[in-house]
Amino acid sequence: MGAARLLAKAWVVFCVFAGAYEARQLLAADAPFQQFAGPIAVCVLLFGAMGLLFIAGYGVSGVNGSFRARLKPDHWMPGFNGLVFIAFAIVIFIVQTSYLPQHVSSSVLSALEASVHFAIPGQRALEYRLDACTLDGGRVTASALSWLLAIVFLGSALSRVRLAAGIVRLERQQRPGTIGPASLTLLLGIFAVIAIQFLLLGSIFPLMPCDMLVEVPGELLIGLGPLMLAYLIVAAVTDLLSLGPEA
Repeated sequence: MGAARLLAKAWVVFCVFAGAYEARQLLAADAPFQQFAGPIAVCVLLFGAMGLLFIAGYGVSGVNGSFRARLKPDHWMPGFNGLVFIAFAIVIFIVQTSYLPQHVSSSVLSALEASVHFAIPGQRALEYRLDACTLDGGRVTASALSWLLAIVFLGSALSRVRLAAGIVRLERQQRPGTIGPASLTLLLGIFAVIAIQFLLLGSIFPLMPCDMLVEVPGELLIGLGPLMLAYLIVAAVTDLLSLGPEA
């Protein structure tokens, strides 16, 4: 789980789903698909390429030996955790954009909302903010589903975290990075703590304007925020365990 690959995968996910959310909002507004499909695709590719260019520059700066050796397909193909993450993200996107607007309430969804409301402070903070902005449209349920899948992903990934830490340790010995392993683990830990404060505890929601909650940033934060937080926690724990000799 090198830093460059971690950043690259996160940036690709962000760009792809941001473009998908924007396209879904334009479709909901009855905009002609042929008019916005091209510009959105160009923006996704442009911003994705810009981010990957900077990330690739960081990766090249830390190369000891041939850079081509770090471009093998098995280094970039998603593993089991990555496939589960992608599948959960697609499920959240489909439910959030296609199912929930027509099925805002049901007994199953109400039970899911109540369970997550009890367990996650950030869910309660989101609900209070949506109530203050007189917004819903399935956003509360989408957030509850995202938290549920994030917890499932986190438990699944942590059950194999020692194996992943051993793989990271071997990769680090073969290809040392620009940032030392302890420094990288510290940075991931700091980012994870900040993300937990913002999302799990809900500190970010009172700071968000009401109009932002209905735009792409709000849709991304509500839909993919918990799942990406779980991925970040797994990355931080994996790097932390890889520092020990028993990894």
